[in-house]
Amino acid sequence: MKRISLALAIAPVILAVPLAAPLLAQQDQSELNRVNAYVRAVTSMTADFSQTDRNGQTLTGQLTLKQPGKIRFQYQKGVPLLIVGDGKALTMIDYEVRQVQRWPIGNSPLGALLDPSKDLSRYGKVVPTGDPSILSVQARDPKRPEYGTITMIFRRDAASPAGLQLYGWVALDSQNNRTAIRLSNQRYGVPIADSAFRWTDPRPKGRSAGG
Repeated sequence: MKRISLALAIAPVILAVPLAAPLLAQQDQSELNRVNAYVRAVTSMTADFSQTDRNGQTLTGQLTLKQPGKIRFQYQKGVPLLIVGDGKALTMIDYEVRQVQRWPIGNSPLGALLDPSKDLSRYGKVVPTGDPSILSVQARDPKRPEYGTITMIFRRDAASPAGLQLYGWVALDSQNNRTAIRLSNQRYGVPIADSAFRWTDPRPKGRSAGG
């Protein structure tokens, strides 16, 4: 009722309101389409990354990405962790305790970045940033809330794929564990061998995985 009263008090605004919402929706749709175009345009990428967890601990390393679905987080020297996506699943290897965890890429917030066939307009939304040079998009599958949420941050850059430079992302898993990734020194279209997404199994049998 308060909204109706305000609209009646400011008559000229009434005419603008029906136009504003569709225009805003149209603009958001255009931005989501742009992010879709970015994901589909990036066939490969390497970058330096800085990862900060909810406790404020920061790790650095090298990110390698190759579509569809292949990704590698090679952590700094002295950190016995490795995360590899082979196109179907993400695998986290902890060499210190000799543990391996594996889950489908589609079950991870990273699925929004690693699956070019996904349509962000169905499960993504534009998050206002207050900075016209920054585009922020949150992706969450409403039918699968247990897969978590990813908020991707882009800088507008005419020289980058689809006019966007991936600056980083914030992932929130189903247990509310927050991880922020910041990228630098992005390089697109670099040749990357599939062997970059192989890993050595640290468990007693010591078998090689990922091909």
